[in-house]
Amino acid sequence: MRFVDLLNKVSDLPFFTTRFLAAGRNLAQIRLQLSRWVKNERLIKLHKGLYTLAEPYRKIKPEPFCIANGLKLASYVSLQSALAWYGLIPEFVPVVTSVTTGRPQLIETPMGRFDFRHINKNFFWGYQQVELTAGQTAFIARPEKAFLDLVYLTPGGDSEEFIEELRIQNIEQIDKAALWEFAEKAQNPKFKRALQNIVRIINRGEGVEL
Repeated sequence: MRFVDLLNKVSDLPFFTTRFLAAGRNLAQIRLQLSRWVKNERLIKLHKGLYTLAEPYRKIKPEPFCIANGLKLASYVSLQSALAWYGLIPEFVPVVTSVTTGRPQLIETPMGRFDFRHINKNFFWGYQQVELTAGQTAFIARPEKAFLDLVYLTPGGDSEEFIEELRIQNIEQIDKAALWEFAEKAQNPKFKRALQNIVRIINRGEGVEL
């Protein structure tokens, strides 16, 4: 394959896989050619079998949330990354955090760090596909589910102290009915304790604005 042929195939994609290129071709040869282009700085290897074009060859810059979905197919962006994206917590989140039904993993790439936390298949719901930019979409937890995922995966995540430390803002963006509905669906006592503490914090006017 010539590099110009590769550009014709993938220049409009945020990233691509080895197998996408290998249809009807010798997979070993494709891998060898991709390795050469990485060394020539024409391509960036994000992870095993996952690549993106280097500048100035790419037409679009891959969105981090889009890359996260590509690194692990059975995953969606959640936890601190989703909460920050919705404007619910004030902190900048340097690592893209996701949940997955697969094994937990921290993946270092030339385009950022991606932390995947394992979640039970029974809790793998409550996310939506969101358009980030033209041609790029990602599966992101709904605000309510991002919060519950964080509670579920954090030791002591249901405590008043932990919830206060999040400094939740723009509380009006959270659908309280959906929050209770999700907690009931999960049938998890930890979720219910967390929601009770949220109500206490709101009633006291501490940590969360009405």
